[in-house]
Amino acid sequence: MSKNALRTKYLLGSLFAVSFALASPAEGRITRLEITLTESPTFGGATFGSVGQFEKIVGIAHGEVDPRDPLNAIIQDIDLAPRNARGMVEYSTDIYVLKPIDMTKGNRMLFYHVVNRGNVTNVGGGGGIPFNLNVPAGNDPISAGDGFIQTMGYTLIKSGWQADVLPGAGRMTMRVPTPLHPDGSAITGIVRSEFIVAAATTTLNLSSGTFTGLTHASYPAVSADNKTPLSDGFVPTLTVRAHEKDSRVPVSNANWAFGSCPDGVKVTASVTQICMLGAGFRPGNIYELRYRGKDPIVIGLGYAGMRDLTSFFKHERHDDVGTANPLWVEDDRHGRRDKDDRDGHGSRSGTLAMFSGASQSGRNMRTFLDLGFNEDEKRRVVFDGAFPLIGGGRAAFNIRFGQPGRAWGYVADHLYPAYEFPFTYGTTHDPITGESGGILDRCLKTRTCPKIFHFATALEIWEGRQSLGLTDPLGRHDVHDPNVVRTYIQTSTQHAPAAFPPTFNAAGGPCQQQTNPNSYIETQRALLVALTDWVKKGVSPPPNHLPRISDRTLVVPTKVKFPSIPANNYGGVARPDVKFRALVNPLSVLDYGPHFNPLDESGIITVEPPHVGTRAYRILVPQVDADGNDIGGIRSTAVLAPTATYTGWNLYSGVFQDDFCTLSGSYVPFATTRAERQATGDSRLSLEERYGTHEGYVAAVRKATQKLVRDRLLLPADAQRLIGEADASNILK
Repeated sequence: MSKNALRTKYLLGSLFAVSFALASPAEGRITRLEITLTESPTFGGATFGSVGQFEKIVGIAHGEVDPRDPLNAIIQDIDLAPRNARGMVEYSTDIYVLKPIDMTKGNRMLFYHVVNRGNVTNVGGGGGIPFNLNVPAGNDPISAGDGFIQTMGYTLIKSGWQADVLPGAGRMTMRVPTPLHPDGSAITGIVRSEFIVAAATTTLNLSSGTFTGLTHASYPAVSADNKTPLSDGFVPTLTVRAHEKDSRVPVSNANWAFGSCPDGVKVTASVTQICMLGAGFRPGNIYELRYRGKDPIVIGLGYAGMRDLTSFFKHERHDDVGTANPLWVEDDRHGRRDKDDRDGHGSRSGTLAMFSGASQSGRNMRTFLDLGFNEDEKRRVVFDGAFPLIGGGRAAFNIRFGQPGRAWGYVADHLYPAYEFPFTYGTTHDPITGESGGILDRCLKTRTCPKIFHFATALEIWEGRQSLGLTDPLGRHDVHDPNVVRTYIQTSTQHAPAAFPPTFNAAGGPCQQQTNPNSYIETQRALLVALTDWVKKGVSPPPNHLPRISDRTLVVPTKVKFPSIPANNYGGVARPDVKFRALVNPLSVLDYGPHFNPLDESGIITVEPPHVGTRAYRILVPQVDADGNDIGGIRSTAVLAPTATYTGWNLYSGVFQDDFCTLSGSYVPFATTRAERQATGDSRLSLEERYGTHEGYVAAVRKATQKLVRDRLLLPADAQRLIGEADASNILK
């Protein structure tokens, strides 16, 4: 069956699902809610506006899904998972809830935070509570910071959905079954692991990667013997190279082993670890292990868990054993239960749900929608709103031996599944593969799409191929989103803002320039208010803000008019010349074998590393102004009243020299005076030439905030804070 035929099969399955559900004797759901901790009030008894005090609920949700339902059939290996006496596939997941003690004082909206690799921190926000400022670090914050979403009245929900995440340090995880062949034998298959180390080490877990480390379970090798061929002649291999594009150099199997060797000499055999004998794994190299693994898990059940937990909290009075839904609120607008609410189960009017997550979490939200999980087994809408943040592409989640903790970098994780067509929310045609499709194909057919705000930074365009979500695959013309989608690109920002003053360091090694502190949390807070109003009240949201081919703010890298910025010592910090290399993160069609369905980012990978196609997609990037700051998209006060050049890219120094410095942008301040910049040979105007005095700078910040507030891209309270910070700064004092 062709890859497009597989996708068509699943789409047709969604259309026939209603008739199936009427005839089906089983129904997937949360069957038991196990509450292990209730802290009431939480946050030391703090009160949040008219909503009042909050309480924390921690526990485990036990659920099951019907593998016969077409909505679940897309879950990889669900047909091979063990079933209970009712023919259902079971799972359990950690849950964490922050709710108003008096739910009637909330806004009747649930906020599901998609955790990132088990951690509840939110990129761009504070601590374990997204969008709030000044939240202490950690997975279980003792303070809500400024209490932004609490004051809005949201109930915050988090759960484990990535079952390969290991417990510990407050991480949220999930328990799912291991599938078996019909004869009861273990499932095996090819697994590829990529290792990049920041310091020399002799032993790594097989799951160790730039974004995984010791926090993810490893798929065990079928044997700890790395030298004797298996029955089909397969022998595991290890290679090394200095740059992603370099040829792979084999490492002799005599120089490494499956196991642990802290001293680099004595090996303790292990099917979940790798030992590099002698000096060990060295920084500045990309190591790639290809081995035969066993015992994959039904990891795609994570999406069903997100779906069913949210539907339970929206619609059910209690679980199967009578434990009450702690988030239940009677619908006082109607004074009755919905007609489908029988014996405490069924639909409830009035409560809405939104979900949001950043980076890996945002990519998984897009994959969740793509695979049709925003429709529960009763054919109801799950999430009414979606706010994926800095997460272009999709995720390697619904895959046998999937490694969803992997990413999509120029250096790290370059060849893992993340950017297979389709790239856009609406349907487009790919002339390279000959396929057509869009992220929202399924939910548009069943009218189960949420209202979506897609938010990305400049770095996602430079390093993350975000332009493919804005144009046709060959980058020739702009595309337009479906009516349920708005897209917002924040100019001159990196993946997660650096602290101020910024450093030169980044994942894998130091960057050539200081990393980018340009904040976007203020924009996200304003957009959350706008999305809430769109979902709850039908208020039209702000228009799209993004670079376009049509107005020449989205261009090929060689057309970027980036200024020459010489080496300088501004502020007493020595910086080298800024190298502009017109890099992008290239993408061609990747062939993972005939059992992988790229249209659904699902299936079984049999070719590792994948075969790289000869035709490349066209990646575009933002055009810049005379300072090197991006033009198209949302320009924050830091760009409207700039004190520096802020970019969505940076380059490594030393290790991986001149490659993209992973997930990092650049910060290059302006000279203070005209004389200082002229002595350096800097074409960018100095602070003195721009603003004259400190008061002139504060006035420019005030003018910028006024514009952003008018455009509904900045909240008045945040505007006042930014003006106060400008006034308190030492700019031109």
